[in-house]
Amino acid sequence: MTEEHYSVETVVIGAGVVGLATARALAQAGQEVLVLESGAAIGEGTSSRNSEVVHAGIYYPEGSFKAGLCVRGRQLLYDYCQARNVRFRKCGKWIVATDSTQLAGLEKVQAQAACNGVKLVAIDGRMLKARQPGLQAFAGLWSPETGIIDSHGLMLSLQGELEDAGGQLVLHSEVLSAESVAGEHRLVVAGDAPVILRARRVVNAAGLGAPGLARRWGGLPDTCQPRQWLAKGVYFSYSGHHPFESLIYPLPEPGGLGVHLTLDLAGQARFGPDVEWVEQEDYQVAPERAAAFARAIRQWWPGFEADRLQPAYAGIRPKLSGPGAASADFRIDGPETHGIPGLVHLFGIESPGLTSCLAIADKVVGLLE
Repeated sequence: MTEEHYSVETVVIGAGVVGLATARALAQAGQEVLVLESGAAIGEGTSSRNSEVVHAGIYYPEGSFKAGLCVRGRQLLYDYCQARNVRFRKCGKWIVATDSTQLAGLEKVQAQAACNGVKLVAIDGRMLKARQPGLQAFAGLWSPETGIIDSHGLMLSLQGELEDAGGQLVLHSEVLSAESVAGEHRLVVAGDAPVILRARRVVNAAGLGAPGLARRWGGLPDTCQPRQWLAKGVYFSYSGHHPFESLIYPLPEPGGLGVHLTLDLAGQARFGPDVEWVEQEDYQVAPERAAAFARAIRQWWPGFEADRLQPAYAGIRPKLSGPGAASADFRIDGPETHGIPGLVHLFGIESPGLTSCLAIADKVVGLLE
């Protein structure tokens, strides 16, 4: 078959929430933008398999991308949703210590949040029970800036504004390989016949697929092809009534934030995610994992009824550090990192990627300018 050749000014690879936010920002900045998505719809990966929480910016190391982009992105996101009628609710969350041995951990979380410019309110167990009936905890921290969001509604809004600004989205368009040479990027795109796209600027926002694509990128230094680990987390929904109006989080655990209670915009409770290190993408939810969830939840909710847990869905965190290692920061590799003009790779965009999406987009625009 004969190769088809096309040229475009800017390509964004991946139509998750970060890819769409970035493509929108580039299109609104006056660039001709084409978004290539390997799947059949937008946001089928990590963007639609998470807690849909708008994070305050509490846990991340001071000065990290995660801290700065989360804090800035959170306010950008609330303002965006307010202006465009994307559904959200600033419901707040409780971070709880279930006994006195966890008080030091709670104080550490509060100190880290303060370093990031996020204020948390400490409260003792008696006042906590009065504020949040049904919750049993020794002490807690209140985060008023935490919320929940309709992530699919957000992505549809971003897609609409991308297209209003002249950008285009093409589904079923996997980028098989790429090469950067002489100030141009050459992408090989899957199709009935090979399609060769030439672009002046490219953003690799392929989520779980971003590191693999980097390894197939001619001209990219080995140091800019990071290893990725996959941390699977499953969620269980809770049928019927519950007493909570805010999110409930235990202290963080290795690999994640622990099995916590989140709410959807209709008020239904769900629990998760746990952490399971896997070798490949697997989105099955094993019903037997509910037993471990129940043990964790009963530590702070005595009225919990295990038979009301139902398997919901699973997600995969794209980790840049493996089991037992400290959580790695986002990697936003622009020309100053790899030496290639007009190219940005986004690696390890796990939580708080949803919260940070608009701030990440602004960062990428700046690197490409």
